[in-house]
Amino acid sequence: MSAVSATAAFLRRAIGHRSFVAGGILTLALLGAALLSLVWTPWSPYEIDMASKLQPPTARHWLGTDPFGRDISSLLLVGARNSILVGVIAVGIGLVAGTALGLLAAARRGWVEETIMRLSDFTFAFPAILSAIMMTAVFGAGIVNSIVAIGIFNIPTFARITRASANALWAREFVLAARACGKGPWRITFDHILPNILSVLTVQVTIRFAIAILAEAALSYLGLGTQPPQPSWGRMLAEAQSLLFQAPLLAVFPGVTIALAVLGLNLLGDGLRDLMDPRLARKR
Repeated sequence: MSAVSATAAFLRRAIGHRSFVAGGILTLALLGAALLSLVWTPWSPYEIDMASKLQPPTARHWLGTDPFGRDISSLLLVGARNSILVGVIAVGIGLVAGTALGLLAAARRGWVEETIMRLSDFTFAFPAILSAIMMTAVFGAGIVNSIVAIGIFNIPTFARITRASANALWAREFVLAARACGKGPWRITFDHILPNILSVLTVQVTIRFAIAILAEAALSYLGLGTQPPQPSWGRMLAEAQSLLFQAPLLAVFPGVTIALAVLGLNLLGDGLRDLMDPRLARKR
């Protein structure tokens, strides 16, 4: 099958996959909101107008205003940009470092593999929120510490998945043939192992991206993540907590936004997993 026909077949299956389509639409909406905030927002998300505080949704302020008179729709748009920034960098840290460690463990085996896996087990004992709390105690609260904490938490996940997938490939016939031809372990890793696990890593990136957004919101809610005046969905929830009975929509809008963003990325990841797994693809 040619590359063009294979791509066309994949697109046909993707269009017919409801989870993939729904997740793709929600994810594109998230990306679109972040990109839009770079060039336009209805109001400045940093402008305080106490005379307009806690207004309900109107034609002037589509989703109302917060306790400081800031436009909620503008805060949500810029908050999407910050969430994506944290997610991209944090997942990137986990992807690069974790994949490298997983490939190293699969290629070298022995004490190298055992050491990397035990370090991964140790890192799992410190979730992103706990790591951020410890880093905050030492370095202070901020978005950089949140990114580092979430990124470190992602490393063992990618390391384990990469190592498991690579180990399964090292026993395959085409790898044995490459070894018989005189290729070294690193040449085999980059020529044969890594290209064949990219689909697994792609699916995992979407899932970890959703977890990173959720973790960033939780850290900001606790006051450990994005700091004022930068908008954050999690901090919007924290600020709305004391006004639940006076202005419940202040909590509804960021809460629904977080839920839709995480749902979209999870659906996209599930859809990609179904589409990229040949065994599942044959069943459809």
